[in-house]
Amino acid sequence: MSKAVRERERIVVRFAGDSGDGMQLTGDRFTSATAVLGNDLATLPDFPAEIRAPAGTVHGVSAFQIQFASNDITTPGDHADVLVAMNPAALKADLDKVGKGGVLILNEDSFTERNVQKAGYTADPLQDGTLDGYQVYKVPMTSITVRATEGIGIGKKESERAKNMFALGLVSWMFGRPTETTLNWLEKKFGSRQEIFDANVAAFKAGYNFGETTELFAESYKVEAAPQVPGTYRNIDGATALAWGLIAASERSGLPLFYASYPITPASELLHELSRHKNFGVVTIQAEDEIAAANIALGAAFSGQLAVTGTSGPGIDLKAETIGLAVIMELPMIIVDVQRAGPSTGMPTKTEQADLLLAMYGRHGESPLPIVSASTPAECFTAALEAARIAVRYRTPVILLSDTFIANSSEPWPIPEVESLPSIEPEFATPNGQDFLPYSRDEKLARPWAIPGTPGLVHRIGGLERQDGTGNISYDAANHELMTRLRQAKVDGIADDIPALEVEDPSGEAELLVLGWGSSLGTITAAVARARADGRSVATAHLRHLNPFPTNTGEIVRAYRKVLIPEMNMGQLAALIRARYLVDAASYSKVQGLPIFAEELEHEIARVLDE
Repeated sequence: MSKAVRERERIVVRFAGDSGDGMQLTGDRFTSATAVLGNDLATLPDFPAEIRAPAGTVHGVSAFQIQFASNDITTPGDHADVLVAMNPAALKADLDKVGKGGVLILNEDSFTERNVQKAGYTADPLQDGTLDGYQVYKVPMTSITVRATEGIGIGKKESERAKNMFALGLVSWMFGRPTETTLNWLEKKFGSRQEIFDANVAAFKAGYNFGETTELFAESYKVEAAPQVPGTYRNIDGATALAWGLIAASERSGLPLFYASYPITPASELLHELSRHKNFGVVTIQAEDEIAAANIALGAAFSGQLAVTGTSGPGIDLKAETIGLAVIMELPMIIVDVQRAGPSTGMPTKTEQADLLLAMYGRHGESPLPIVSASTPAECFTAALEAARIAVRYRTPVILLSDTFIANSSEPWPIPEVESLPSIEPEFATPNGQDFLPYSRDEKLARPWAIPGTPGLVHRIGGLERQDGTGNISYDAANHELMTRLRQAKVDGIADDIPALEVEDPSGEAELLVLGWGSSLGTITAAVARARADGRSVATAHLRHLNPFPTNTGEIVRAYRKVLIPEMNMGQLAALIRARYLVDAASYSKVQGLPIFAEELEHEIARVLDE
């Protein structure tokens, strides 16, 4: 049966179902097949915060969104073109995320009276007009899956669990995704459990064949590969890229990588990924609490290792005193903060950018330290290298900011040549026959890094104020001010060792500058492109170094009549820019646990320019 194939420039697909329906796995497998075809892509996993919400309720809905295209894209999409909903709760939770006229593929078997009521509907949405204006396809996914797996030797419950593979097969047919990618993965995943492997393969093929043969779907879609710079690519998420960047920093510095952390959403995946790479000499330890993890990492830094501890906002609260200790000891240490919605426990699986002021000022006393941020999943790799470079060169703790959106999202990443990565030189102190001065400084104001036990390098270190040069304990008032100002000057001086802030202003006459940091990059890029297509002249700049700012930051923000700073917080960068450079920067805030969408920012840009 020959069916029409319609070409599309870009598509946004969203999978949604119960936490136990395997929607993250389904989305991840669809993403891998999409990457193989060479489409540009961006993803948005959307997890429920509850560990085990009642099945069939809105609170337990897990979703995965992917936008893929034949050209460059920077966001997972504002609205889904296609929603695959495995039950009524998924439909209720995510229908508002689908554009009008969009395609709804619904697991018809799950729309029982009981499930409809559990989802919070007062009437069956398939019958009451709720779905008017959408293209609705009711597919009995569960029952077809059960029939497809008959005779394999598994029970009905296990058969029903494979329905996500049916959905994956159906959507793979609809968008021309290669089947080999999924089948090869199933072989690796379940090859040792023959019945489970056979059931998943049967369900996947049943979904693919259903789309190909049923009269329900009259057409499929084709999205051409996106043009890419020649090279070897792989799909990578932010947590993996960050882990690999730390490993690369270890290799380029010759320092063994030591990672200590306490499990916390969403930073735990960094521990999981690093623990898989013992072959690179990576040592990981799961500490008993956040304070212990920070202290262990600081001890590793003292002993001459590339020391890292990772957490989310609540963990940074607990690590604050140890970070202050690292500041006064002036030891290289990286603190990764994968930001999430707060305060307190907040919404652990939802994203936010609300820890900037915490990173900048969240310690007692004057304890400045550098802050580096990642803006995309792939950029986590280079951000990790940069944080390590600064920490080692300047003998200072560095906070590296990521967030839930970046950590869990994925995109194509060109694998770099190892030789192209920056080298990092630890330059440990060596005996010179003279008295060792642990707080003497080089031209960058960095003090020597002495490995404990090295003959001729005996020295004191600790949290009490140190005397300039000797490192002896000092309560002298003038010395305390001198050391405080030296530590600040060292951090300030890093501005001369980082790239200038780049501005994209094609017309050279833009009235508005959209300034961002972190994961707002993709949204800013997409929204500004739309504004320019609408005839508006808009400039953009994006900060990767947040302390210190690049040396030309003040010059740039003062050059534009209007400055707009979109953030997933209440305006933290905007407050810093206004205070430091005395410009009337406007804040555009969103604190909903979701990324800012390009459509939202596009409207705000238009509003600001039309004022």
